[in-house]
Amino acid sequence: MAHLIDLAFEEDIAQGDISTQSIFPAQERATALITAKEEGVISGIAIARMILDKMGDYSMETYVQDGDLLKKGDKVLSITAPYTTLLSCERTLLNFMQRMSGIATQTHRYVLATEGTKTRILDTRKTVPGLRLLDKMAVRHGGGHNHRMGLYDMVMLKDNHIKAVGSITEAVKMVRQTLPLSIKVEVETTNLQEVEEALRAGADIIMLDNMSNDLMTQAISLIDGRAAVEASGNMTLERIPSVASLGVDYISVGALTHSVKALDLSMNFVK
Repeated sequence: MAHLIDLAFEEDIAQGDISTQSIFPAQERATALITAKEEGVISGIAIARMILDKMGDYSMETYVQDGDLLKKGDKVLSITAPYTTLLSCERTLLNFMQRMSGIATQTHRYVLATEGTKTRILDTRKTVPGLRLLDKMAVRHGGGHNHRMGLYDMVMLKDNHIKAVGSITEAVKMVRQTLPLSIKVEVETTNLQEVEEALRAGADIIMLDNMSNDLMTQAISLIDGRAAVEASGNMTLERIPSVASLGVDYISVGALTHSVKALDLSMNFVK
């Protein structure tokens, strides 16, 4: 994550913050307070500390922890440091925290929609390039769970894999012959015939992609606990309760990270 902060500083500060450096002596100190301007789940406090560590001399007091639900007006953290530090890192710090808190807040809404069921909310790989680790950290702060981090830590056989080799059976066979048994294999399916083939092939997880609730009910009955079940595709917040009530193990939601509304946070000097 340190390289992400370096990149953010490089694009924002570059050779220096000419506005701040023209006005404030390097040693003059102040305290700034970050507050929530709307209700939501906070995420990114640990990243804020890493940003300030890069800047040097400071002290920070936290009033909440990553994953806490905030009300409008709640204090998040205060920072005492030179004016030059506070003003130069303000936008970088808020950019990270607002995006992460937006993801955590959205995830929290989806998690609440599954209450009373066994279903877990999963993220996807639909993240901003370079920010995946932070995006997925924010999902966890919102109460969700991470799917695979990338193409390297779990097998997911999607339609193009299956078309390229001819069948689900052949695709799973090729993977099993190549990789250790400890690697989980998930297969994307769109109808009951594919679900049945994925079961016979020995898939660990079966994704029910863009199926109606009625079709998912039939698929879950067919699977009968022999594989974990993930629902995916068109999983809106309004639809989540009905899908979770079917008994799926997971619901994956790309909108957690690809359509983020930043949580409104502000930083203001208090002394």
